[in-house]
Amino acid sequence: MSTVSDVITHDHRELEEFYNNILSSTTEDDKVRWQNQFTWELARHSIGEELVVYPAMEKYLQNGKQMADKDRQEHQEAKELLYKFQQLTPDNAEFEPTIKKLMSELKEHIKGEEQDDLPQLEKALPSGESSDLAVSFQRTKKFVPTRSHPSAPDKPPFETVAGLLAAPMDKLGDLFRRFPKE
Repeated sequence: MSTVSDVITHDHRELEEFYNNILSSTTEDDKVRWQNQFTWELARHSIGEELVVYPAMEKYLQNGKQMADKDRQEHQEAKELLYKFQQLTPDNAEFEPTIKKLMSELKEHIKGEEQDDLPQLEKALPSGESSDLAVSFQRTKKFVPTRSHPSAPDKPPFETVAGLLAAPMDKLGDLFRRFPKE
């Protein structure tokens, strides 16, 4: 059974891989495919944390509300950059600088989660709760939007409603987007 830290850390490594693939791709088509993959994963990951992980932090950690609010603010900044990035084409002069700035901010957020937030949460969780959260996190990612919507609410229960409204349109659009073939 995976812990919630395991599944979140796995997502972080995937995002880093997708970022590197964007930068190392030699064709515009490959860059677009990895751009879509990166956007798809980051959008789902962020909302999954907001719906599953941050409420658990608020419930089980003494300073969980402050931690979750800080992480939500960092997510908001990332969503705004991701929204800009998801609309750019590789031939746009802002394409690489935007993804580099986004990843720079994400690296700081990831570091904080992996070194501080998640270890504190794991320590505070009752037995079995971490694996339950991991399952819930992975399940939630299947139903949330796959694109960035920075103007959508990020606090319960409103982000759930906004996500349920945006997700079908995003998933329909995904049918027409190009993704990596691997």
